[in-house]
Amino acid sequence: MNLKTYGYTEIEAIPDGLISGRVTELRRERFTVMTERGEVMAVLKGAFYHSAETRIDFPCVGDFVLLQYNESGDSLIVTVLPRRSKFSRADYSGHAAGYAKTVREQVVATNFDYVFILSSLNWDFNVTRIMRYLTQARQSGGQPVVILTKADLVEDPYRSLAEVTNNIPDVPVHAICSHTGMGLNELNPYLLPGKTVVFLGMSGVGKSSLLNALMEQEVMKVQDIREVDSRGRHTTTHRQLFMLPSGTMVIDTPGMRELGLIDADEGIRASFTDVEKWFSLCRFTDCRHQAEPGCAVLAALADGSLLRERWELYVAQQHENKYVQDKTSYLIDKRARNKMIAMQSKQTKKNGGWKK
Repeated sequence: MNLKTYGYTEIEAIPDGLISGRVTELRRERFTVMTERGEVMAVLKGAFYHSAETRIDFPCVGDFVLLQYNESGDSLIVTVLPRRSKFSRADYSGHAAGYAKTVREQVVATNFDYVFILSSLNWDFNVTRIMRYLTQARQSGGQPVVILTKADLVEDPYRSLAEVTNNIPDVPVHAICSHTGMGLNELNPYLLPGKTVVFLGMSGVGKSSLLNALMEQEVMKVQDIREVDSRGRHTTTHRQLFMLPSGTMVIDTPGMRELGLIDADEGIRASFTDVEKWFSLCRFTDCRHQAEPGCAVLAALADGSLLRERWELYVAQQHENKYVQDKTSYLIDKRARNKMIAMQSKQTKKNGGWKK
């Protein structure tokens, strides 16, 4: 097996006793890894569990890793190689953002070239949600592409396409139907040998149907959506990398009910250049754009040069990003304080307890 077909480029010499591979599937704590010796099953070296407070650096589907090969059992992953791109979301541990007890970075996929943001042209079509995905896609290091699926469900899919294009004019947008093949040929420029695409979108948007169409066979089960709200259940229950006949790799991810922005400063800046361009025109450099005299943002909102919907979306994403950053900083400081208290307590006991 030549790992170059899986996008691997050797950066430095591999230490003796190790081989390189790419993670293609993750189920619980076991990894499927494609290596030069074929597909192997692997587990993590104990250091991953003992040294990391979070799972940010745990291997993810798409990662290139070094492992100790075991021909008669599970191989052992010892190192995650540097990532050239990654898609992350804020993990609120199952709670709504306002009530979360912990906030962690959840890495969804890595080492991809394109981010296909899928949104269905049914009743659940939502441009605002697409733009939230777009902010994180721009943060990831991959090139975003918006895919409007199930174009056969609407009389005029190009009307929705125009709506998305007007809101994000600098990002490719395509309307497709996986069942009829409509628009699929427009995706060919992205589906090149050695390239990796990650699928992102909520449940029921047609990720599995598109994957089946591109694979030219049924590799994923497709479930019907609920008619009452046009939403579906999770078809994909774990992350997995597929090799298309074209030589392109696709990382399919479970549909996400929530997309939490995390560390998204650059993504927000790239998504809202039309908003932030007004900031430098304000009279005061520390203008909060609320009621200050000479505020260019307020003036642009008043005369229509800046759409209020764009401004409100920008403010909402900034607030969410700040919440995650503040919450994360608080938790890091709290862990550091607790660790220091524990060390002091241990040292006190070692010295014979408190002196009277």
